[in-house]
Amino acid sequence: MFKNFLTTAIALTAIQTAAAQPLPAATPDSVGMSAQRLANIDTFFKSEIDKQRVPGAVVAIARNGKLVYFKAFGMADAAKGVVMQTDTIFQLASMTKIQAAVGALALTEQGRLPLQSRLTDYFPAFGTGQVGVPSTDGKFTLEPQKRPILIHDLFRHTSGIPYGGRPDGSSAIAALWPSGGAAQNMGTSAEFASAIAQLPLVYQPGTVFEYGLSFDVLGAVVEKITGKSLGGHLSDTVWTPLKMNDTTFRPSEAQMARVARPFPNNPLDGKPQSILALQRAPSFDCAGACAFGSMGDYIRFGQMLLNGGSLDGAQVLSPAFVQLMTSNHLGAGINNRVAAVEPHRDGYGFGLGVAVRVQSGLAAVPGNPGEFSWNGANGTGFFCDPKEQLVVAFGTAAPGELRKYYREQVQDLVYGALTGR
Repeated sequence: MFKNFLTTAIALTAIQTAAAQPLPAATPDSVGMSAQRLANIDTFFKSEIDKQRVPGAVVAIARNGKLVYFKAFGMADAAKGVVMQTDTIFQLASMTKIQAAVGALALTEQGRLPLQSRLTDYFPAFGTGQVGVPSTDGKFTLEPQKRPILIHDLFRHTSGIPYGGRPDGSSAIAALWPSGGAAQNMGTSAEFASAIAQLPLVYQPGTVFEYGLSFDVLGAVVEKITGKSLGGHLSDTVWTPLKMNDTTFRPSEAQMARVARPFPNNPLDGKPQSILALQRAPSFDCAGACAFGSMGDYIRFGQMLLNGGSLDGAQVLSPAFVQLMTSNHLGAGINNRVAAVEPHRDGYGFGLGVAVRVQSGLAAVPGNPGEFSWNGANGTGFFCDPKEQLVVAFGTAAPGELRKYYREQVQDLVYGALTGR
C-alpha cells in the first residue's frame, strides 16, 4: 500500500508545474543537454525512494541561464503523507555559508569589512586566545598565536576554529569545542563569539584549512557591523533583491508545513536520525548552518553568481567580487584539507565560502577547473560550473551518510546529460 502510494506520488510530483518557474525555461536539447539522459535522474531517485532509502527529492538544473530540469519526487513528509513539491523548503545546513559569504562580501565592497582586518577589531577577546599543540601522550600544550585571525581566515576556514564532535576532528583540542548543533544554541551571536574566544585554536591562524565554526563567527561580525540580525542583512542584500521568498532563518508556520523531513531512522543502520533545527529553533541566525530555503530560490542564487553577481536587473555583487569569491584562496603555505571533509573532492581548493576545483582529474566527479560548490549536512547540494554555464541545486532530507552518496551521484547524473553547448 505504502509503495503504491509512493509510486503515485512520484508520478504526480515529477511532472508538476504548479510552482512558479524560478528561471526562464528551455528544452534540454536547445542548451546542449539530453532529455533522455536527464531521465536517468528520474530513474535514480525513483529507485532510491522505492527502496525507502530517502523520502523524496527536488532537483533543479539551469544551463545558459535557462531552467532545463525542475522536478520533485516522493514525499516531503512520509509520516504525514505530504507529497514533495518543487517549492518544498529544505533545511540548508552548510549551504547557508555561501549565502552568508555573499552578504559579508557586500560589506567588503562598501569598505566596511576588509579581508585583512583582524577579528579582534570586532571581538577583542580573540586576541588573548592560544593555540593547542598536540603531544605524544594524547594531550596538548598551549602556545601563543603567531599572527592574529583575519576576516580572510573566517571566509576560507583557516582560522584554526574547528567543529567539535566530528569524527575527523576528535583530538583533545577539538574535543573542547562545541559541535555545530550545540553552537546554534549558545545565546546571541555575540555571546557565542565571546564564549568560543576562550577556547584554544586547533591550528595556527592561516596555516590549515579546518572546516568549522568560522562562518558562525563571521555572521556575528556581520551583525556587529550592520546592527541587524544576519537574516535581516541577508534579506536586504541577497534574498529580497533576488526574490528568494522562501529563504529565511525563521520560517513562518505556513513555511514550516512545507519543510522536508527525514525518515525517523537512518535507512543504512536503523538508528534514529533527525534535523536539529526542526526540533529546536537556533538561538541566533547562525551563518554556518541555520537557513531554510527552496531549491527554486537556490537556483536563482546560483544563477546570480554565474552571471557575475546580477540577476533580473538586481546587482548583488560586482563581477570582480564574484571572481574573488570563487577563486582558490588556499595558497602554497596552507595545508589543503578540503578532501578530508568531502572525499570525492580531491583536486579542489577553497575560495570565500565555496570549494573551488583547481585542476582536472583527481576528483571522483566530472567537472572543470573553476567549478565551485558546497553542500549541506541534511542532504542538500549545490554546484556551479562557469565553463559549462551550469547551475545545479538539489534537496533531500537525508541527514545520514547517504547525503554524501547523493552529492556524488547527482553530479555524475547531471554531467552525464551534457551533449554540447
